[in-house]
This record gives sequence, C-alpha cells and structure tokens, in this order.
Amino acid sequence: MIYVVEQVLNGVQFGVMLFLMAAGLTLIFGIMNLINLAHGSLYMVGAYVAAASFAATGSFLLGLAAALAVAVIVGIAIEIVVFRTLYERDHLDQVLATFGLILFFNEMVRIIWGSTALYAWVPDFLSGRVEILPGIPYPVYRLAIIAVGLTVALLLYLLIVRTRIGMLIRAGASNRIMLGALGVNVRMLYTLVFALGAALAALAGVMAGPIFTVESGMGESVLILAFVVIVIGGIGSIRGAFIAGLLVGVVDAVGRAFLRPLLTVFSSSAAAAKFGPALASMLIYVLMAAVLFVRPQGLFPPRGR
Repeated sequence: MIYVVEQVLNGVQFGVMLFLMAAGLTLIFGIMNLINLAHGSLYMVGAYVAAASFAATGSFLLGLAAALAVAVIVGIAIEIVVFRTLYERDHLDQVLATFGLILFFNEMVRIIWGSTALYAWVPDFLSGRVEILPGIPYPVYRLAIIAVGLTVALLLYLLIVRTRIGMLIRAGASNRIMLGALGVNVRMLYTLVFALGAALAALAGVMAGPIFTVESGMGESVLILAFVVIVIGGIGSIRGAFIAGLLVGVVDAVGRAFLRPLLTVFSSSAAAAKFGPALASMLIYVLMAAVLFVRPQGLFPPRGR
C-alpha cells in the first residue's frame, strides 16, 4: 500500500511538471498558431541558470529568481528576433526554424557551462521526508513541487478567466485579426504570452533540476511529453493541459512501477524483464491514441475549435 501511494504521488508530481511545460506550449500554439519546438530549450535554460546560481550563492530562491528572469529575457528576445518573422509562415517553416534554435541553445549551454552535466541540490528547507499518512513518509521537495504546480494552475485559471489580459488572450485565440481591428496591440500581447510561457517552462526546469540531471539536450524528451499532454487535453486548453498532465504523469509512474511485476503473472521473469520497461514507456502513447479515438480534438477542446 505504501509503495502504491508513493508511486501515485510521484505520478502527480511528474504530471504537474508536465503541466507547467504544456501550459506555456498550448498557450503559444493556441493563440499564435506557432509550433515552438524550442520550448524545451527554455526549460533547459531555467534548469542550468538555477543550478549555476544555487552553486554560486547557496540560495535556492535566488537561483529560482535568476532562472525566471533569464528565461523571460531570452524568451522575449527570440520572440522579437525570430518568431515575429514566422507568424504568417506555414508550420513547416516554424518547425525548421525552432529546430535550429534547439541546436543553438544546446551548443550555447555547452559553451557556457561545458559538456559535463551539472547537479542541483535540494535546498535544506525542502529536504527530508514528511509523513503524509500514518506510516507513509514522502519527500518534502516532491510535495513542494505538487503544491507549486497546483498553485500555478489556480493562478493561470484566474488570469485567463478573471482578468482583462485573460480576456484578450482568449479573444486572440478565437480571432486575432478582429482583436487587432479593435485597437489591441496584438504584437505586444504575443510577447507577453511568450514571456509567460518561457517563465512556466523555466519554473518546470528549476524544479526538475534536483530530480533529473541538468545537461545539454534535456529539454527534448520533456518536450515530446508536453506535446502528448496538449494533444490529449486539447490544443489551446489550460484546463485540458492540467487534467492531461496529471493523467500522463500517473499512468507513466504507475506503469513503470507495476507493469513489469504484473507481466510476471502471465509470462516468465526473463520475458517480463525484457518487455516490461518497453511496454511501460509506451503506455502514455496508448493513452493518447485511446483518447483521440474517442475525442479527436482532445478532452477539453477550446470553444470555437
């Protein structure tokens, strides 16, 4: 029972990190109609800056602030320099340009920090374990990630639904030409949305640093999972990204923990050891295919799509 609860919580923790990545990505695609393969690079930049700043200052909060600031500045810079020339281009041009940005950022972090991976440490005030249920301890840092993810999800909901900026974002997702005709500075809106997406990606990278290795190219694998999340949840839907992120995270964690032992019931231990990990890594894609078979536009497609 303890192991089951731990793995479900690990899945929730992984899911909220995927949500942070997918939320920015789905906002950018839903509003700008832009396929941004370089979104994972902002996640990587956030992880690198936080790890380097933490090592230099000894303060996790300073590292977090530095990572968010650098990611926002970099995001605004590439939006102005690169993406403004791509909004009216087709998706193939966007894919090629943003793939080039991936190569650029991967080499940039190697030049600045070297090819050796960096290691980020859990800060002292988030270290240790806490008993969430009688006899079930769980790492404080992972609980903090869950709390941060849920808080960001609530704040994003309030931003999109309850504020004027959120109204403009929703209007831009529905009809940006009409929004511009009403006198709204659409370019500035795009820049703000891109900066928000960059900050969310960097926040996910900061939180992932102490759990995963901080290395060049670390953004590519999480980018693939983020695309799976937004396809399952519905492109352009924050609510869909949140629900799908939790689904993908829990399915992935539970599958990797229990599929191999389950296979030993029906096959030999050698066969389970051989095929179990491969099948576990396929589960989220099976989930995506099942959801799209029932709901081709995802679980929560935005209105008007």
